[in-house]
Amino acid sequence: MNGISIGLLGLGTVGSGVVKIIKNHQDKLMHQVGCPVSIKKILVKDIHKQRAVEVDSSLVTTDPDEVINDADIDVIIEVMGGVEETKEYLLTALKNRKHVVTANKDLMAVYGSELLAVASQNGCDLFYEASVAGGIPILRGLADGLSSDRITKMMGIVNGTTNFILTKMSQQGLAYEDVLKEAQELGYAESDPTADVEGLDAARKMAILSTLGFSMNIDLDDVKVKGISSITEEDLAYGKQFGYCMKLIGIAERDGEKVEVSVQPTLLAKSHPLASVQDEYNAVYVYGEAVGETMFYGPGAGSMPTATAVVSDVVGVMKNMRLGVNGKSAVTPQYEKKLKSADEIFSKYFMRIHVKDQVGVFANITSIFSDHHVSFEKILQLPLEEAGMAEIVVVTHKAALSDYENILVQLRDLEPVHTIKSSYRVEGSVKS
Repeated sequence: MNGISIGLLGLGTVGSGVVKIIKNHQDKLMHQVGCPVSIKKILVKDIHKQRAVEVDSSLVTTDPDEVINDADIDVIIEVMGGVEETKEYLLTALKNRKHVVTANKDLMAVYGSELLAVASQNGCDLFYEASVAGGIPILRGLADGLSSDRITKMMGIVNGTTNFILTKMSQQGLAYEDVLKEAQELGYAESDPTADVEGLDAARKMAILSTLGFSMNIDLDDVKVKGISSITEEDLAYGKQFGYCMKLIGIAERDGEKVEVSVQPTLLAKSHPLASVQDEYNAVYVYGEAVGETMFYGPGAGSMPTATAVVSDVVGVMKNMRLGVNGKSAVTPQYEKKLKSADEIFSKYFMRIHVKDQVGVFANITSIFSDHHVSFEKILQLPLEEAGMAEIVVVTHKAALSDYENILVQLRDLEPVHTIKSSYRVEGSVKS
């Protein structure tokens, strides 16, 4: 190979990082792949916009055809974001027999299967390591390092914005709204933070992880999602009192042929390795039948960490070009999708209830739990400032989700119960 020409779609935060790495790491890239790597064309929305990196004006265009239909370009790097329009660009590029590297989790969560099929049909590579957990090589770890094992569970902190918010709330006792505002000022959260704080961003990543880790086509709609916007300082304080910390956790678990995938605020035992992951950092905990437990940890976002994952995928493409094996690395899912029903999902749960402080109320509540064969691991009952009211806080032993949901319905219908203040999944055990 005389050299590799790159077409870059997008020159924002990650795109600027890609330009810097390709420019500054030429010796490393030459050593890895045996030829120079250069960016031939860059698609942008505004040619005159000030950017974090300087590029020759002749490289920049607002016309996508100049990139995806250029016969001299070998690899398309997509870091522009978006879904529908971007999908069409990449389909065209793949049909033009260009290899594609993308950091676009939204796109891969929705159209990943279709794009991978088209890539394979055209003998092209489609790599997307940077779409999950930024600079952490989790997808490559699953596809290569753990490919001989059978993955049974993946738990992850895969959204840095929510982890930053929950870390600040927990450590400083601040309200959610105050920490969200700080996160926006620091650039960790978007002006519209919905995708992050309501768990949608993490759900997309868990769909991608589950599809790869379980070799099963998991769609975004298969992921049960709950965000962090309703978490209060009181929830965190009670969790801490019981020996837990709060994290937005993506959980993908397989038992036999059936799987469950969810994203939800979870109280983690402080002894769990994920409990120590702070601020904007990400981590994914993987359980394999043979390897046991492994954890992938690092920066989950940012210009240079994400760009590093992107350029590492480019190196993978170029190595495949040298070997003549492009388009052969994608493996179609091995198993038919089978999702667990609510009576097949088991977990411990945390619940806060405000009730009338009167004789027999606690007995009525415990009988509802007992009727569904759910027992308590921890119980706390405290009077409230409001006259005649009390707060009951419990952590259950493991229970079927169907039983727990029925308990919630019955408690809401119980006259002495004023309100169910909060309810969260619990992972791990705290030693008394």
